Amino acid sequence: MVQSGRVAFGKMEEVLFGVNAAEAVAAQARELGAHRVFLMVSGTLNRETDEIARVRAALGNLCAGVFDRMPAHTPRQAVIAAANQARAADADLIVTIGGGSITDAAKTVQLCLGNGIDTAEALDAYRPVKGAPPPGKAPTIRQISVPTTLSAGEFSALAGVTDERTRVKELFAHPMMIPRTVILDPAMTRHTPEWLFLSTGIRAVDHCVEGFCSQEANPYADAQALRGLSLLARGLARVKADPSDLQARLDCQIGSWLSMGPLASGVPMGASHGIGYVLGAVFDIPHGHTSCIMLPAVMRWNKQANADRQAEIAAAMGHPGEDAGDVLDAFIGGLGMPRSLGAVNVGPDAYVRISEQAMGTPWIPRNPRRIDGPAHVREILALAA
Repeated sequence: MVQSGRVAFGKMEEVLFGVNAAEAVAAQARELGAHRVFLMVSGTLNRETDEIARVRAALGNLCAGVFDRMPAHTPRQAVIAAANQARAADADLIVTIGGGSITDAAKTVQLCLGNGIDTAEALDAYRPVKGAPPPGKAPTIRQISVPTTLSAGEFSALAGVTDERTRVKELFAHPMMIPRTVILDPAMTRHTPEWLFLSTGIRAVDHCVEGFCSQEANPYADAQALRGLSLLARGLARVKADPSDLQARLDCQIGSWLSMGPLASGVPMGASHGIGYVLGAVFDIPHGHTSCIMLPAVMRWNKQANADRQAEIAAAMGHPGEDAGDVLDAFIGGLGMPRSLGAVNVGPDAYVRISEQAMGTPWIPRNPRRIDGPAHVREILALAA
């Protein structure tokens, strides 16, 4: 039987790379005819560098407001605060400058503005229901994103938002939530702390690896995942050795972009992402670190189901013939990233809660080796202990 499938192309219109962010943002705003540009930005960039001031200067009187108070993991209350400020500013374009939490927040702000959502509780009605169209009206105010990390959420129409009541990170989705334009400016990432840049790079590696190793992979996604993995493996090591290497930073950004090829074409992630959602929401562990800790363990647990694919992962990282889990573990260690649950103070007493909650994530049921219940998740956790 021949392979069949479907690759759907999203509503993103362009990616600009190797350009000056301030100039590109201003040009985009004018090209789109925007008059009320609302900035959602990193608080550190806004308060401790002149990068945001440069963007505001380039926009001139088109800048209608700035929100710079988005915590990690995108809590609902902060999303609503940003949405209400954008609504009050009568925003007609949202520009994000920062990491994944800000990017996801702005996507959800689009949903809020399009549907009159002004309280955290009101978001309950807009959570996706499996098999049904996205609830609510399509967002009408578009987003431009300037990422400063490598987690690559700007290339998807999904947003992860943490419900503070339950400490569960929930997905919101609509095809129009994906940014219209992504601007990759490697110079903007020089301000990103090393641990954050490198660990989110491993998050992008996780996208490549879990996408390529999926039982639902397709050739379109495979090509992007393997090329993205190669760029990331070389680029992250070069940035670690020389943080001033802008071409290495751009290689990492392009690798991050390519890492989303599987997700963008409908290929699911696996247990590393599923367990990572819980570690982030419940234990406040940065998502880059969750991938550093969980990906090698998940690869080892999955090997009996996809050893041939894992061999291609090792080869793409420059280690043909070696065990992919070992290659990833050594690579992550070489970047100075945490490699165990114990390193982030998560002990065996938490494994029951993690395993039960992980079963409710969208990715555990799509893991390439079947996970029948929490006991299997605990086997993976033990490998990452």
